[in-house]
Amino acid sequence: MLKRARTAYAQINGQTAPFYGLAAALAMAIPLLAGSLTGRAAQGSMIALGAYLVALRAPEGPYGNRARDLASGVLMVAIGSAVGGLLSGHTWPAVVVVPPLIALGVAVPRIGSTAGLAVLLSAIRPPSADVIGVGLLELIGGLLTMGLLLVPWPVRRLRPLREALAEAADRVAEALDAVAQDVAAPDPSPLEAVELTNPDLLAVARMPDWEERRRAASEALTDARAVYGLYRAGRGGSEPTRPERLIDALGRVLHETVTLQAVLEAARNYPPDREWALETQTAVSALAARLRLLAGAIATNGEAPLGGEESAAVRRLGRLAEQIRRAGLAGDEDLVAVSLIGQVRRSIDRIAGETSSARRVIAGGLRIAIGPPRMPGVPHPRTALDRARHAVRTRSPLFRQVTRVYVTAVVSMALAAGLHIPHGHWLTITAMLSLRATYGETVERLVQRVGGTAAGSVVAAVVLTLAPVQPVVAVIVFVFALAGFALRPINFTYWGLFGTPLAMMLLDFSSSADWRVAGERIGLVAGGTVLSFLAVRLLWPAGHLERLPVQLGRMLSVHADLVRAAADVAGGEQVRLPQEKVVTAERSAEAVAETGDRLGHERVPDTELIRRLRDAVRAAHRVRDHLIAVARVTREEAVDAGPVPEILDRLADQLEEAATLLDDPADAEELKARSPAEELEEELADLDSYLEKLTKRRRAEIRSGVGREEFTPLRHALAQVSGTRYTIRSLRRDTGRVINASLAAAGQSS
Repeated sequence: MLKRARTAYAQINGQTAPFYGLAAALAMAIPLLAGSLTGRAAQGSMIALGAYLVALRAPEGPYGNRARDLASGVLMVAIGSAVGGLLSGHTWPAVVVVPPLIALGVAVPRIGSTAGLAVLLSAIRPPSADVIGVGLLELIGGLLTMGLLLVPWPVRRLRPLREALAEAADRVAEALDAVAQDVAAPDPSPLEAVELTNPDLLAVARMPDWEERRRAASEALTDARAVYGLYRAGRGGSEPTRPERLIDALGRVLHETVTLQAVLEAARNYPPDREWALETQTAVSALAARLRLLAGAIATNGEAPLGGEESAAVRRLGRLAEQIRRAGLAGDEDLVAVSLIGQVRRSIDRIAGETSSARRVIAGGLRIAIGPPRMPGVPHPRTALDRARHAVRTRSPLFRQVTRVYVTAVVSMALAAGLHIPHGHWLTITAMLSLRATYGETVERLVQRVGGTAAGSVVAAVVLTLAPVQPVVAVIVFVFALAGFALRPINFTYWGLFGTPLAMMLLDFSSSADWRVAGERIGLVAGGTVLSFLAVRLLWPAGHLERLPVQLGRMLSVHADLVRAAADVAGGEQVRLPQEKVVTAERSAEAVAETGDRLGHERVPDTELIRRLRDAVRAAHRVRDHLIAVARVTREEAVDAGPVPEILDRLADQLEEAATLLDDPADAEELKARSPAEELEEELADLDSYLEKLTKRRRAEIRSGVGREEFTPLRHALAQVSGTRYTIRSLRRDTGRVINASLAAAGQSS
């Protein structure tokens, strides 16, 4: 028992939302207590119900975004309460009005469940002549919740941004650590063969996964840009702010880390004779530690130390690289190996420079001016209509989910109305809040809801039986609201356990409730669970499998576009790889990965298809990393890159050809038979010959009297081609993998 308690505490520690719970609890308990003490319990419960509905929205992000989200929620609660008041006593009109609102909340995340719940819970109350007054009371409750949740705004305005920036810096540091631990690392297979279940042992016994760390860093930077965009949306100004400069610096560090990883792989396959791995590992680890110091300074608003400007480990690596370079010029080291170590040094120097730049930005303080308030943007009706038409025409997964929820809501409300079921709204609430886009997610939510609701209903019955005095019930509402909303982000079971008695006490605050009500609630929740299960089991499939060929084709197409952009950089036609193309390629791969996760939640998951999708996504991530490395290595100076641009163009052709053949299995089999992993041998042989020719010419240049310290075009060409040779071969291999895995997955899904 004690062990389970420790495990539960470890799960919830650091994930709770105590202020969120406190604000929601106060917004509900204060009106209830005031109403019970003044003899206006019904009015107090209406205010508390409005506060409850707005608190359910759980807004996130900057306080400006939270204010806009809460304001729209308050408005929906007030209007929904008035509409529900007009429907009160009219059961079948409610069956017509409420389900479309519930379905609309699924289609439009900004609306969510707020509008449907507001109308539904108002429609079940006894008819009242003062419909506007009821709406105003719930409006007051929503405003109370909004005010309490926004109280910390003056002192915590930048906290969401600082958290996002600190998280991004931490994730980039973890990517650097993965690179450091991979330098001259021993064979990890003996440890990988040992089965470990202790997460603490896993963290120290397993080598960090570079691809996983790189993706986590990229996602953290994307999140940081999104959070920053919420602060700056709608504001002018051409000069970048400090947070924007910091995000850009961290992005450059990550891209240079990708380049460093690629060059280190080449250096491990073509190392110099002198020892270099230990100093390189120490320098990279030191840079990761500096980034962690910066992350701590961001999170603590400058209270944590920033660390120094210089790094002794980086300087030592510089001296070692210089020794290897001189040995190469003297003929004691192979010039290709010398060039690779030079590339390693340059990448580490750039990372150190960008880290110092980020340090100076943080030292100056992260500040954003306060702009004028803005209301939530209203989408253009024609654009929204076009999206709706496209969703209906293609029967997208979202359209299928919306329709499934609508049908389930209609059936549940019609059953409650036709059979005159007391408290039948619990049937609809369970169905609308439990039905998810996939079978697995729905079943998981239903299990959590049934268990939590059963326990919560018993708790509510005990509380309402033992504490019939309304002021005492108001205090208990405070306790349950505090626990329920604080633990809600962790697990839906906690919300069912504490949220169930909370909802029962709010709805029955001014009337009696006993064991009979609790039993009815449990039975109706079980009925809603059955309806949700039948809906997700019997109604049309989610549609993710049907859209898979389109997603795979887009992933191949955008990566082909990225390969062509890298060819332009290698050929000197562009200065750098366009960031928007990198982001587009990454998002296309993540869309396929998300579809794979969705397919994993099906009733009988196709494990082979999911494995192929994961292989395709991993290969696509590696392709993008290789292209970043090639572009950053070849951008230094316009030199003759030899056959590199031609090889990249050929790979882009193969990706585009594969994208066009996804709908034709016969041609797809033909393409797999001539995989890129087996092609381009002649071009790669030309690249090896070109590198050998550059090496001979460089030695002849040195013998002819050209200064060994002089930066000549031939020296630059040797450095660039030697740095990209191994990466190009890896790119060819991973391009073949992403094509073969995509074609196999598309053929299996058809």
